[in-house]
Amino acid sequence: MEEGRKMLIELSENIKKPSIAFFAHNVVDLKLNKTDEIIIFTTATTNEGSGYDTSSGIFTAPVGGLYQFVVNYCTWVKQHSPLALVLSGNVIARSNNYDAKNSACSSFSAIMRVKLAEQIWVKCLYGYSGYALNKDGWRMNSFSGILINK
Repeated sequence: MEEGRKMLIELSENIKKPSIAFFAHNVVDLKLNKTDEIIIFTTATTNEGSGYDTSSGIFTAPVGGLYQFVVNYCTWVKQHSPLALVLSGNVIARSNNYDAKNSACSSFSAIMRVKLAEQIWVKCLYGYSGYALNKDGWRMNSFSGILINK
């Protein structure tokens, strides 16, 4: 009887957990020449909960909860790529990638509590005419997020 009660509680908790996750890639405008410009990842291969908008580059939380976000980005040889993860206008994580000899990729992430309808995006932290992201057959820029717990 006790085992059956525990199973019912677990099932009821799982029913309440929405499936929210996205994985977006394919940055068309690779230039990082404008400070605060949103990086738009135009292809969403996963968009459970429909929170990521491929036209604006913004994720709007369809439910509040604890989320993890990951940004993967690639840079040309001898170029910087100063990026930031932004939650409702506030920078919550940032990174810059530079390699003097090779094109290189890097990533950064954050785990944060997000309220219903709050927005998260990736932006160019410091624009400069010589900065640009790199993409080719081996390098992919991406932005992803997943609801960990409601």
